[in-house]
Amino acid sequence: MALVRLHKTEISKMFGTVVVGVGIAGLARIRDLMNPMPSSPSEHLKLFGFVSRRSFGNINEAKQISLEDALRNKDIHAAFISTENRTHEETIRMFLEAGKHVLVEYPMALSAKAAHELWEMAEEKGKVLHVEHIELLTEEYKQLKKEVAGKDLVKGTLHFTGSVLDENKSGFPAFSGIARLTWLIDLFGDLTVTSATREKQKDKNYSRMTVHFQTTNKKPLTWIEERGPGMRREKKINFCFTSGCLESFPEAPRSSVGLFMQDQNLFAKKLLGQVSKEELAAEKWRILRCLDLAEVIQQYCEEPEKIYS
Repeated sequence: MALVRLHKTEISKMFGTVVVGVGIAGLARIRDLMNPMPSSPSEHLKLFGFVSRRSFGNINEAKQISLEDALRNKDIHAAFISTENRTHEETIRMFLEAGKHVLVEYPMALSAKAAHELWEMAEEKGKVLHVEHIELLTEEYKQLKKEVAGKDLVKGTLHFTGSVLDENKSGFPAFSGIARLTWLIDLFGDLTVTSATREKQKDKNYSRMTVHFQTTNKKPLTWIEERGPGMRREKKINFCFTSGCLESFPEAPRSSVGLFMQDQNLFAKKLLGQVSKEELAAEKWRILRCLDLAEVIQQYCEEPEKIYS
């Protein structure tokens, strides 16, 4: 009987939400909050409005509200933060201090210290801090993970190319590209940075970061993050195992559920207490470990060049 009562309580539990920032991700969040999947945890989320520095009035039927209203309103229980990377830390802190749960697009912060502080703050206040990592939810990645499972790595490379980012807004490439680092940690476990360098050609707006890791079994992994004008957004892999090499992504079916909707459902499950402590602990370790590594990579890349006489 207790289970039935709990289930009824959960059904009636609604969480008022606000979307902060209306770029591509913010607009997708507004769309998915206004059209939740039937019979999914997202039906427990109710959109109250959105916050933006620009003046929109309404978007579809979502109304624009001020940041002050979003922080003060007792009917708003959770914030979806879809602003520029540079502002994530400050915005998370404001909403946690106001007693709200937070969903934030990756990376949650541009320094490891800030990320650890924010996580501690969320735990002290008993609030959910959920960091979006939709790269783990793609069918392409799910198939890759199945393909890699149980195999012994010999060596591997993940090479990403993409268009130019404004680093003043997005942060250092190890942070803005943390989705790639997340893949490597999720596929191969904990990693140690052995070296990292960065080549920049300012006149061509070109950047290439090369990071060398070791797995706990002392196997080498390389991550290359390359960006320049007109570069196609693309990932290339070359993972060699004792049983052979994987040089292209396995065929993957199309998902019937969008990535942001999958992520939103996961956040709602956390709000409803439907995610196990073990899963939450593993996710916390992965997110913070990746941010720790991103900072180590940045330090390596920014070391003054050693001059040998």
